[in-house]
Amino acid sequence: MGEFLSDAYFWTKSLHIVSVIAWMAGLFYLPRLFVYHVEVVGSGNETDDLFQTMERRLLKAIMNPAMISSWIFGLCLVLTPGVVDWSLIWPWTKGFSILAMTWFHMWLAGRRKDFMSGTNTLTGRRYRMMNELPTLLMIVIVFSVVFKY
Repeated sequence: MGEFLSDAYFWTKSLHIVSVIAWMAGLFYLPRLFVYHVEVVGSGNETDDLFQTMERRLLKAIMNPAMISSWIFGLCLVLTPGVVDWSLIWPWTKGFSILAMTWFHMWLAGRRKDFMSGTNTLTGRRYRMMNELPTLLMIVIVFSVVFKY
């Protein structure tokens, strides 16, 4: 298995990067949709239905597959011989950040359900503040992988 992963390294890494870009795009955009949904759209009208459709499709058709493929290709990279030195700090900071990003993804999915049921209680300001989390995590991940301390 190690030889296969070593031979496929550049394909795996490329697919991982593409998956992460798609996932990050969704993690940046869905909270922004929630801001507009709360501040402009309201609930119980045609625009509310439109926003719920956009939010559902973004989550189900783009974000979920991108998160899953990011995890799959990332784990393949971890299992590739010689890629990760576990005695360094960077794989641990990256791993923690990925777990936090996955938690944020699930948190967003829960908020989408709140909009569906008409029980959202969060403000646009709160969604704006939460929208900063993936940016901070992305910075930690990129610096961890590039500097590899």
